[in-house]
Amino acid sequence: MTQQAGKSGGAGGAGGVVDPHALDVFEFARSGRQAAGGLRISQLPRLSNEVPADAREREASFTWQAEGSTQPELQDDGSEAPQPYLRLAVHGSAWLECQRCLAPYEQAFDVDATYRLVASEEEAEAYPLDDDELDVIVGSRQFDLVDLIEEELLLSLPLVPKHDVCPQVHESLSSGAGGELAGEAGGQSSDEGEGGKDGEGGKPNPFAALEALKRDGGTGGNTH
Repeated sequence: MTQQAGKSGGAGGAGGVVDPHALDVFEFARSGRQAAGGLRISQLPRLSNEVPADAREREASFTWQAEGSTQPELQDDGSEAPQPYLRLAVHGSAWLECQRCLAPYEQAFDVDATYRLVASEEEAEAYPLDDDELDVIVGSRQFDLVDLIEEELLLSLPLVPKHDVCPQVHESLSSGAGGELAGEAGGQSSDEGEGGKDGEGGKPNPFAALEALKRDGGTGGNTH
């Protein structure tokens, strides 16, 4: 993992080098600093758990950029005071398991988020959320930026990971063991007369059942 700072100063370490695991994020914001770096997915254990076992050797990586700033905000006494903000951008990809064909595929990630920094959980809960594009997070002098990066990547995971176009359908799905795709692969006709189906969603045909009862009873009914 590499880091570099856009401005010199004491926000994260000697010589302007930022330690993304122990960042004085308030000083980073007040001084308007910038930093960038790279992360391998093996450095993100929670995200690594989402990678299928047969894709673990395909090392994925992410690049990140962070920028601190302040913006004037109206205070309770009517005055304005600069308040700290953090902007974070993350780009890269990870291997996930397609839920249609069960094969690994490469999922792209593009995160661009802005946070209002506060000093406590109580302040975060009390902060008015008027802007849907703004998150409020609790900062510190030992802020773990990597943890925030991983959290944003986890939130960006698709609800149903899948290829845009699968190279092939997994055999468990095409044979009927996988649910919704089984009917598509089976090629059922829309007017099933045989087997007691009426063709609409595979529902039983009540008239076919009635015909069967008539056939059974047509020979005289009780055999005793």
